[in-house]
Amino acid sequence: MTGKQELARFLRGRRESLVPADVGLAGEPSRRTLGLRREEVAELAHMSVDYYARLEQSRGPRPSPRILDALAGVFRLTPAERTHLFRLAGTPVTPLAAPVRTVRPHVADLLCRIPDTAAVVTDATYDVIAWNPLASAVFGGDFDARPNLARRRFLGRPSESSSAEEFGHIVVSRLRRAADRYPYDPGLARLLAELRAGSEEFGAIWETGPVHAPGHRTKTLTHPQAGPLRVNCDVLTVPHDDQQVVFVTADPGTPSARALRQLAAAGRDFSER
Repeated sequence: MTGKQELARFLRGRRESLVPADVGLAGEPSRRTLGLRREEVAELAHMSVDYYARLEQSRGPRPSPRILDALAGVFRLTPAERTHLFRLAGTPVTPLAAPVRTVRPHVADLLCRIPDTAAVVTDATYDVIAWNPLASAVFGGDFDARPNLARRRFLGRPSESSSAEEFGHIVVSRLRRAADRYPYDPGLARLLAELRAGSEEFGAIWETGPVHAPGHRTKTLTHPQAGPLRVNCDVLTVPHDDQQVVFVTADPGTPSARALRQLAAAGRDFSER
């Protein structure tokens, strides 16, 4: 099988595996087409139907990185699948343009299924892109402004009374990885420039090249109403989107666990008014 044939088979397989709702299109009750129509893919990828049809028929020219990235977006490809697509097309793999800054529905739904647990989702640059009400209560209540935790750590007042130094190294380690993956993202470039200009600590840590993997940490948060909270932070990675979900809990039976329950109850009472 030639490279063009393998590419065509891959594109057909991805198109047929999706339904209109997967890409934000309205479905039709009497629809007989398996998966998406070629016309729908072409429209979503901003290319002509004829061009896309020729790709699926092994007759098209070698697609450009722009075309491949458009198709990768339509088909919701993971980074590994995107790399595979480029290789099938015989096109050098280019860096991703920017981190994924939207949350998959099943990840967002998870945040509402864990009582007495504060949970936030951050993208590769530490922008908070999803959270549950308890997380907003625990971490300061300004999540509607979509804060950036790296900016908060190095340019604001950390809410941690312990482990702040360790978290600083973890933040820098993740941002260094993001800079390698998304060298052309203007948002990330602005963030790094702001952190370098505003924090000598950030620059000093950056030069050491820290390496940290997400995992379990225990730290103390200073809450303005609840006081010191001794909590566990556990990270769930979403590798397809280069995102992390942080779960904040307290050991059962501790004053911190009771404080989290009270904050959660207060949040529910407020939402019901």
